Amino acid sequence: MTSVPPPVVELTRSPALAPLLARGALLSPCKRPHPDAAHPRTRLVLPGLRIDPTRLAGYERVCGFPTGEEALPVTYPHVLGFPVAMRLMSGRDFPLPLLGLVHTSIRITRHRAMASTGAYELTVYVDGLAPHRRGTEAAVVTEMRAGEDVVWESRSTYLARHRTSGQQPAEPHAPEQRGHLPVIEDWRLAGDVGRRYGAASGDRNPIHLHPLTARLFGFPRAIAHGMWTVARCLAAHGTPDAAEVRADFRAPVLLPGTVTYAAKGERFELRGADDRVHLTGEVRPA
Repeated sequence: MTSVPPPVVELTRSPALAPLLARGALLSPCKRPHPDAAHPRTRLVLPGLRIDPTRLAGYERVCGFPTGEEALPVTYPHVLGFPVAMRLMSGRDFPLPLLGLVHTSIRITRHRAMASTGAYELTVYVDGLAPHRRGTEAAVVTEMRAGEDVVWESRSTYLARHRTSGQQPAEPHAPEQRGHLPVIEDWRLAGDVGRRYGAASGDRNPIHLHPLTARLFGFPRAIAHGMWTVARCLAAHGTPDAAEVRADFRAPVLLPGTVTYAAKGERFELRGADDRVHLTGEVRPA
């Protein structure tokens, strides 16, 4: 039996994030997450994408990457794809509520260095749902092409917490802990890191912006964006032109605060003052 190809919707411009976040928040109470729920099959495509150098420079500064480099930071395509992903995840046919959705992991493959002056085609789609011991997890894939070639791709998982029936298997992306890595340096994080990253990335989720808005969602203070913590670690660690990156988000980073960046070989992690692990990751040549 011949399979039906997924529908493709071509966008004329990158979606505005604020209306999508508002729509997702309004629809969240209507969602009933379950790993067997139907999910959107549409692939959203944004052709002719070019990089805004001013916005890129702001991102590089807040994340610790050198500014003015010819190649894009390895995490920057995620920022470009995030509004397109939010268009899918804020829709009525996406079964997980946007409010409370937790970014649990990201896997990135960069096949070669990407020029900041290049033109790219961006594709985003939902790659399915899976049971998680704490609820239901969705996988979202982002691809960037230069001509016919995929030059960058990622797979992010997002968790909707809810009651589960019975014991679920351990999440496959949680690697075995092998002890703390050697300390490289401590970073003192200012209280406005979330606002500065939000301005550079467009992700102005209220849990990252101010203690008052963060408290509405159960956090004592604003928390750093998970993708900022990954980018900051990779800016310190470095990545080869062709690279595979894995990062798993363990616990939120409260702002302001002090964290410890630790690394050895291909592995890195971010720990709190109480030795709590916030982030683990790995970089390998592709």
